[in-house]
Amino acid sequence: MAGWFELKQGNSGKFSFVLAAGNGEPILRSEQYESRASARNGIASVQKNCTSDNRFDRKDASDGRFYFNLKAANHQVIGTSQMYKSSASRDAGIESVKNNGSTETIKTPD
Repeated sequence: MAGWFELKQGNSGKFSFVLAAGNGEPILRSEQYESRASARNGIASVQKNCTSDNRFDRKDASDGRFYFNLKAANHQVIGTSQMYKSSASRDAGIESVKNNGSTETIKTPD
């Protein structure tokens, strides 16, 4: 099963999205956006940038864990991964974003 984006509005009224892998696990989370249209633009940016390896910024956290940011051409962060215990797991997460990020499926809560 292919991945999907889940777009939702939080209690604050702001919008955010998560890219989920085919198994339902979240692999990339967005910032909060003021409008649904801005969040959809963020999704479009993931779809556009997810296949370029140079758009992934591999990071080491101060507590020894690993994560990554997906960045747009203008170097702004589009989304951030979860924390991983190893750099190999982080790299597998990047591959999952590459494989699932171009999906056109966008789910919204009822």
